[in-house]
Amino acid sequence: MASTVDEITINYKEDDELIVKELDKEILSKGAWATILFRYQQLDRKTKEYGKELYTIRRYQKRGDSYNQKSKFNISSKDQASKIIAILQKWIQESE
Repeated sequence: MASTVDEITINYKEDDELIVKELDKEILSKGAWATILFRYQQLDRKTKEYGKELYTIRRYQKRGDSYNQKSKFNISSKDQASKIIAILQKWIQESE
């Protein structure tokens, strides 16, 4: 378990094989509740190659000395990510 936000990762190994490979992360908020945006790839177990880049937003709550994942939202494609970006930019511009 991670005791600091910087230690949180979505790298996932099974039988010494890296199944989920974290490519990058951006910490969006810190504190008792942390929000992190990850860029990652998943291993295709048949071909042993990593697939396309994927994105996920995860929320963690600090309990005692460690952070525990409480929720996640997986962005399914670059197209969906682009739509989310465009809508957020539109809403931000409208509110200024």
